[in-house]
Amino acid sequence: MTVDNISDVEFGTELPAFTPDTTLAATSAFAEAVGYAGNGRFEDHEKARAQGLPGALAPGIMGMGLLSRVIHDWAPRGRIRQIDTVFRAPVLADHNHTISAIVTDIDEASGEVMLDLSIKNEKDETRVFGTATLVIPLS
Repeated sequence: MTVDNISDVEFGTELPAFTPDTTLAATSAFAEAVGYAGNGRFEDHEKARAQGLPGALAPGIMGMGLLSRVIHDWAPRGRIRQIDTVFRAPVLADHNHTISAIVTDIDEASGEVMLDLSIKNEKDETRVFGTATLVIPLS
């Protein structure tokens, strides 16, 4: 379900979660598009391990984009005012992750909605968490 205006938003609503493409091909393509490619950290598991990482990573800004996507899929008319995240652990390429969010506060007068966000791996371990402030039209 999507929301069109602030009156459609209910406290405690869990936004539809999704599993993004975090394959090595996707993280590599993203790294190339944003100018991060070349050192292997996002494109090659062995090169990433040689740098002391557990494997190739999904770039942090890719995670931010995925969090933004779940918000905009739910509230296409909304405008994200702010996203604040904590990267607790790496989001690894070639692992399944779930992006989710929940409504934690609503200001009906201003149209402002607060969301708690998370990226979890297939073991249900939180890799990234944070909050977002979203402004949704009043009508």
